[in-house]
Amino acid sequence: MIDCNLRQRTIEKEVSLTGVGLHTGQEVTLTFKPAPENYGYKFIRVDLEGKPVIEADANYVVNTQRGTNLEKRGVVINTSEHVLAALVGLEIDNCIIELNASEPPIMDGSSKYFLEALENAGIKVQKEPREEFVVTDVISYKDEETGSEIMVVPADNYQLTVMVDFGDNVIGTQNATLKDISDFKEEISCARTFSFLHELEMLLDHGLIKGGDLNNAIVYVDKELSEETMQKLRKAFNKQAISVKPNGILDNLTLHHPNEAARHKLLDVIGDLALVGTRIRGKVIANKPGHTVNTQFAKKLSKIIKLEKRNKAPKIDLTKTPAKDVNQIMEMLPHRPPFLLVDKILELTDTKVIGLKNVTMNEPFFVGHFPGAPVMPGVLIIEAIAQTGGILALSTVPDPENYLTYLLKMDNIRFKKQVNPGDTLIFDLTLDEPIRRGIVKMSGKAYVNNVVVTEAELMAQIVKTKNL
Repeated sequence: MIDCNLRQRTIEKEVSLTGVGLHTGQEVTLTFKPAPENYGYKFIRVDLEGKPVIEADANYVVNTQRGTNLEKRGVVINTSEHVLAALVGLEIDNCIIELNASEPPIMDGSSKYFLEALENAGIKVQKEPREEFVVTDVISYKDEETGSEIMVVPADNYQLTVMVDFGDNVIGTQNATLKDISDFKEEISCARTFSFLHELEMLLDHGLIKGGDLNNAIVYVDKELSEETMQKLRKAFNKQAISVKPNGILDNLTLHHPNEAARHKLLDVIGDLALVGTRIRGKVIANKPGHTVNTQFAKKLSKIIKLEKRNKAPKIDLTKTPAKDVNQIMEMLPHRPPFLLVDKILELTDTKVIGLKNVTMNEPFFVGHFPGAPVMPGVLIIEAIAQTGGILALSTVPDPENYLTYLLKMDNIRFKKQVNPGDTLIFDLTLDEPIRRGIVKMSGKAYVNNVVVTEAELMAQIVKTKNL
């Protein structure tokens, strides 16, 4: 049985929040909904025709001005990071995020209200195990233009350290550290977004932050506050009086933490790295982070993880009783020695099968295939993959002994390493899509010593034999 802490999580019930978008000023309702296993985080624009879906994926980042903005086929999600940070902070793996506008509500400029709503919805533990990217080497990315740098190093859990230096007398140099993601709620979630006064003026001049007020963003005063600027701010925020407090903050906000700026930057890093799509076990160290360097690093991590997944052998326990032994295999497949090329089925689900073949010197094909330097013929490795896939296909019918599977097509075949006597072949196949009208599409790999030796995409057809 899988430990509850190692299983995926979603929420128990849907929950909604309403507010305004920081930059658009539009009133928006955000609804979190439970999602199935292996779903991840996906935004759905319910205000648009067809309710288009945008996955929380680093490859959809198109703009990082004043937030992390996603776009897919012309559909946009703006300022996604605070919502995603709340989901990661509560260790929720799967969630539907519905919006009736392009931008989530800013709330108080932190993740606090999103986190509280998710807690009120309740956490549901699911059956499937969590995927986790275990960092084994230092991975880094540096923006040469800004000097911003972010890296991840091996660690026992997900940790983050952020260092910021704005070169000013208001914020100065600040650090923030999160030793474990379970501390996110108490340490980081309430850290609010911030801006400098000179940036605020520019945003107002360009018609942005229409949904801003002095309660959802900390404004650090880094320049002299002229009467013209005072009037502009009073009008923008509908206040009769504007003042600067001794700590250099505009109006009357009280900091939750002396280093709230650094803590919010850490919050942003968590939200942006959620776009990797996989949990991280490692320590992230960010120097002068921003949405651009964060998301570029997320894209780099995504590529590394994708490549690792592609070449990662399944974890198997050879001491466990197989799902099917050779006799049970022969009850399903018509093949017989010497053409039966699968010895065991180790794992079998509705969408996945793992098989095994021990390659010995007694194989009949070694007699004639390079007898001086015996190598298993590549076509027979493909046949062994196909036979393993046949078990997966036939397991979907109630009487597999009355069916055969015929191979229709093979694509993207690659032979990467030789297979020699003494090797143990592990076959790992997954359905690419649901079986329709007896047509089966599968992707398969063969491994020796955890290294891919052969891979292919197969199409087969399940055909019922005539009853005698």
